[in-house]
Amino acid sequence: MEKIISEKNISIDIQDISHEFGENKVLKGIRLQIGKGEIFGLLGPSGAGKTTLIKILTGQLSQCFGKALLLGEDTEKLSNAVYKRLGVMLENLGLYERLSCYDNLKVFADIYGVEKEAVLEALKRVGLYEARKRAVLNISKGMRQRLMFARAILNDPEVLFLDEPTAGLDPGVMKEIHRLIEEQSERGTTIFLTTHNMEEAEKLCGRVGLLCKGKIVECGRPKEVCAKYDHQRQIGILLGSGEKMFFPNGPEAAEKMKQLLLTEKIAEIHTTEPNLETVFLELTGMDLQGQMHMTHAGLATGGRI
Repeated sequence: MEKIISEKNISIDIQDISHEFGENKVLKGIRLQIGKGEIFGLLGPSGAGKTTLIKILTGQLSQCFGKALLLGEDTEKLSNAVYKRLGVMLENLGLYERLSCYDNLKVFADIYGVEKEAVLEALKRVGLYEARKRAVLNISKGMRQRLMFARAILNDPEVLFLDEPTAGLDPGVMKEIHRLIEEQSERGTTIFLTTHNMEEAEKLCGRVGLLCKGKIVECGRPKEVCAKYDHQRQIGILLGSGEKMFFPNGPEAAEKMKQLLLTEKIAEIHTTEPNLETVFLELTGMDLQGQMHMTHAGLATGGRI
């Protein structure tokens, strides 16, 4: 990937990172630059290598090949000073079940050298101030996700890593997590987000990378990535019988549509446009859930004509 960000504005610089577990090649020559204050989304199904890359970038794992810089430091030898400028929310990074929400954050506040007021402020920001004395084992999954987010932003990080932050959440809680992410971005934080949720990526991210089997197969602004695959654009027709038909969006479809209109068989006409899900499907043969497909069926429905 060519350099598109000036050196002084780079928060994360990934230089040909590869990693393997035995014979399993998880990452294959990843190259990325992520600018300060950017929300970057890494999209891909489970097992694509997203979490492994986060662990490398945060110094939890050493890559087999290549190099990565985080806030200017080699990720294989990050200093305590850089660690204090990071926030990390991993799906498998557990909470202390028997401790209260407040005491969970207090443990990390002591590590970061953060004052008590910051703990209370973080709880207020995520809407858990009233639940601060409740034990984690007595709160819902959505509340746990918000508590983990509070822990990740406790030290007001310059770079925030979020690994599938809304996985398994209901739409209401997901919307709240999105609000918190956008709020943190407005504070100037660089956010590295992994997800397999296409709508989440399109809503939050300035740029996205599509990761499949350890390789980034496409990268750019969501709208620009989708526009690049505009040949997927079709006209969808729902017949009165319930049957669905798709035609290329062009003059060659006009005669077929005319015949259907004359016979009054058409119930609805829609435009269909490419989205990140259908682009990923075209490039990899699978969707963002990791399911294999033989065709490009199921394009997202756009506005009704």
